[in-house]
Amino acid sequence: FWQTISGEHGLDSNGVYNGTSELQLERMSVYFNEASGNKYVPRAVLVDLEPGTMDAVRAGPFGQLFRPDNFVFGQSGAGNNWAKGHYTEGAELVDQVLDVVRREAEGCDCLQ
Repeated sequence: FWQTISGEHGLDSNGVYNGTSELQLERMSVYFNEASGNKYVPRAVLVDLEPGTMDAVRAGPFGQLFRPDNFVFGQSGAGNNWAKGHYTEGAELVDQVLDVVRREAEGCDCLQ
């Protein structure tokens, strides 16, 4: 998803704008926040109970695109056990996830 959206908006894998059209910049703020200069970061919060999935995203071609503090993850995972994810492992991350989501929501002009 982010690879496609980045390409449509003229961003490289590091979030630097290399586009050629004003149309690409027109709706950039729908999916991205401007970090500094011509660098943009996705308006995304990545959450999982195990660090392996986050490591895979970071190691991928677009891993440098995301804000490092928008990754929220546990250390053990739930092993596909809903109750463990809901009541124990996941419950420990709720406050941290809500803080990151709140920060992203407060940066929006019109949250939908």
